[in-house]
Amino acid sequence: MRILVLGAAAGGGYPQWNCNTPGSRRAWRQEPGHQRRSQASIAVSADGERWLLINASPDFRQQILAAPALWPQRDLRHSPIEAVLLTSGEIDHIAGLLSMRERQRFDLWASARVLDVLSQNPIFDSLHPDYVTRRALTLEAPLDIAGLHVPLGLRVTAFSVPGKVPLFMESRASGDLRGGDEETIGLEISDGRERFYYIPGCAELTPALRQRLHGAALLFFDGTLWRDDEMQRAGVGSKTGARMGHMSIAGGNGENDAGTLAAFAGLDVRRKIFIHLNTTNPVLDETSPERAQARAHGWDVAEDGMEVSL
Repeated sequence: MRILVLGAAAGGGYPQWNCNTPGSRRAWRQEPGHQRRSQASIAVSADGERWLLINASPDFRQQILAAPALWPQRDLRHSPIEAVLLTSGEIDHIAGLLSMRERQRFDLWASARVLDVLSQNPIFDSLHPDYVTRRALTLEAPLDIAGLHVPLGLRVTAFSVPGKVPLFMESRASGDLRGGDEETIGLEISDGRERFYYIPGCAELTPALRQRLHGAALLFFDGTLWRDDEMQRAGVGSKTGARMGHMSIAGGNGENDAGTLAAFAGLDVRRKIFIHLNTTNPVLDETSPERAQARAHGWDVAEDGMEVSL
């Protein structure tokens, strides 16, 4: 399998359009060690020719321009992307669909809940049903993703992870922001030889999830914030990571006893990569002590253009 990281940042990218924190200022200036990042998305292929897109970032066109493997290859209309799969209904996962409205055939996979969110907004009707077929995922049911003519050679199993409703749906959540089992999903993707996991949003490493991930070759995992109160401390927001439905890398007090680093200690995963990184996260600074700490715990930090082969 080939896995292309098209984008590695959380909503708004790095730097966000109006962020002027010290780290974002360095990214605006493109200082060494502060690589800009677009919003999180990956593409996966078993044969290097036909691709499954995981989440359609608002930065979709920019990401395609930077990935020659995803450029049109033949005919007047063509794309190597033959299927799209959504892990949630968040804006940074669905807005890119609007840039895919040029009457190109592909299957759009999502949970029934996320498909319902799309159906409530007529702007997504621009994905003409004669070309884009919406298909509902069944949780815990292995699915062989079909291409336009033959299967892509990828088997995907979707599963529920703790999360929250999309930001733009909070006012309709009746006070319970967690949503249902289909609100936020993780993915196991296999080509029959290796398997990896993609979980860009997750509020808790449950015992069941820990057991599921054991022995995986590769994991992309929610790296939104370094500490739970990071945005408050930076003075750019009032929400905690937990309020936004995300585990924090170092937890609530900046130490290793309360976050992802501690929760994943001893878990047998060959390679672990943080993705979906918020513009305030100090691990975006390649020279920061936080980056060194993550590295010491066996974690890499995703960046746009990264490629992993399994």
